[in-house]
Amino acid sequence: MNTPSSTSVANLLALADFAERVRANVERVIIGKTAAIDLLLIALMCGGHVLIEDVPGVGKTMLARALALSLGLRFQRVQCTPDLLPNDLTGVSVYRPQNGQFVFQPGPLFSHVVLVDEINRATPRTQSALLEAMGEGQVSVDGVTHRLPEPFLVLATQNPIEFEGTFPLPEAQLDRFLLQIQLGYPSPADELQMLTTLAGDHPITQVTAVVDGSQIPALQRIVYTVRVAPSLREYLVRLAQQLRSHPDLALAMSPRATLALFRAGQARAALAGRDYVLPDDYKALAEPVLKHRLLVRPAAAIRGRTSADVLAEVLASVELPLE
Repeated sequence: MNTPSSTSVANLLALADFAERVRANVERVIIGKTAAIDLLLIALMCGGHVLIEDVPGVGKTMLARALALSLGLRFQRVQCTPDLLPNDLTGVSVYRPQNGQFVFQPGPLFSHVVLVDEINRATPRTQSALLEAMGEGQVSVDGVTHRLPEPFLVLATQNPIEFEGTFPLPEAQLDRFLLQIQLGYPSPADELQMLTTLAGDHPITQVTAVVDGSQIPALQRIVYTVRVAPSLREYLVRLAQQLRSHPDLALAMSPRATLALFRAGQARAALAGRDYVLPDDYKALAEPVLKHRLLVRPAAAIRGRTSADVLAEVLASVELPLE
């Protein structure tokens, strides 16, 4: 087994320290949601995007704001409505009569952290404007391609219990999200602490940058160096094959999903200061990485089967390596 060099150890310690400072700062605002914050950090280190699906009032928007402020990065919030147009996200070319030229005016996507609030209230045409941005890190307007800043993180929220006036996200859009997370209601102790914390000014007003967000591209390259044992790579392939052959699934684990789980495991290990992935990393990440990508057949849905049920069944049947 290779021994990690002093340089790689120092890099991993720097990444773990970066994550701990961000985590502690965000927890000043979002109480008792360490697991959700860690998933956001994993997405950030993977260059991925996150879909936050939960009921109103549990802190989805505040979580995004606190993360962006902690990183010292440019933040934009877009409130989705049925009349939102693609150019409202990407930007538009404006004619300047003084020089007789069209000048591109960037939209809110030209930020480091973009909160797309209630994404399922935007029309499919507007939702599709996000596909190129999330997949390629660029947008095309009037035949011209514009690169987006790095790092680039989309945090999209949606309310799972409201259906009137909404447009469900297509499977291609869902597959672009590295993770889907839920915040859930706070525990009684956390809610009591929240009431104490919010007795005066909201703590978000006191949140400032605790790290240099421009370091993130370099930290992302450290994640690539984390080792994944051959047996764990084989496990990911077996998991994908089992899901693809499952009779209750119309859409299973894509190659993009396999790579997403592979990379998320590396990021989780790196954030813990390890230069190797453990089986427990994939066990913890399988649901947030895969559940939203699976589509249950109508006949199975009538029987009450959900993507979470199928995923749990397959995870139990595919043996994790012990190393």
